[in-house]
Amino acid sequence: MKKLSSVFIAMSLIFTLCSCDSLQKQKTIKLAHGLDTGHPVHKAMLLMGDELEKNSKGKLKLEIYPNQQLGSERQCLELLQIGSLDMTKVSAAVMENFSPNMKVLGLPFLFKNREHTFKVLDGAIGKGLLDGGQKYWLKGLGYYDAGSRSFYTKEKAIETPKDLEGLKIRVMESVTAMDMVTSLGGSPTPISSGELYTALQQGVVDGAENNPPTFYLSRHYEVCKFYSLNEHTTIPDVLIISTHLWERLSAQEQSWLQKATDVSVKYQRELWAKSELEALQAVKEAGVKVVRPDKSVFKKKVASIYEDYKSNESIYSLIKKIQETQ
Repeated sequence: MKKLSSVFIAMSLIFTLCSCDSLQKQKTIKLAHGLDTGHPVHKAMLLMGDELEKNSKGKLKLEIYPNQQLGSERQCLELLQIGSLDMTKVSAAVMENFSPNMKVLGLPFLFKNREHTFKVLDGAIGKGLLDGGQKYWLKGLGYYDAGSRSFYTKEKAIETPKDLEGLKIRVMESVTAMDMVTSLGGSPTPISSGELYTALQQGVVDGAENNPPTFYLSRHYEVCKFYSLNEHTTIPDVLIISTHLWERLSAQEQSWLQKATDVSVKYQRELWAKSELEALQAVKEAGVKVVRPDKSVFKKKVASIYEDYKSNESIYSLIKKIQETQ
């Protein structure tokens, strides 16, 4: 009996030690973003977490913090730079403040259509931009679709650039976005997404610009009853990992994470296409007037922005390469 008890105790001890060792080996990757849990990006991240655990057989786990729980997009990037956060999703427009060449993706009317956009992002140009942030401790893993951004306003529809004159338009913390609104005649006002609903309500700004799903999920349609689909920019979301973590991962772990990211990117783009149609229908049903103005007049008005980049060899070279991509 004593012998059996000793064997049982020994086996229990071994099991406990193995369990502790297994727990110690599991790595949890913390990912924060500013979007609602119903957003296609968040749903894609949930899938990424599942794929990561499956690929790594439980050795890597993703812990997601949505709704700006850990700060704005800019704040999350700063946390990545000091190694206090592992991953985040930000707009390429915000990323340009940390990796200068990213600003090319914020230029108005740069892409011909959705197919052209993905060809650029998934090709050598897009990969080069993802890798370009590494010297700033920020490595890109992939691009989520964020559709095209358009103006929504409180008092009137934006049919031509002239309609923007005298209006304060919320923009992201992006020099490119501010230059664009200024070129169109509006007054750009940078405000974080979390503060925008109140700013619209209180008249701090007269309108903003964003894609249909975000316009709907943020409930800004409750305040802004005019949505003008001029689709001035097609700025992707970028999934970023801190190089502090990336360089600590083994080659195998990096591969698991990249594969999980790639699966989530494909899934997110499928969700996005569906969510755009659903969002437009929902805001129409909520009383929003959706108009489709002539894009050519907006495109002509912002043409001078491209000329301003002729003195920036790096950006201007990227512009030419993107325009020449077939």
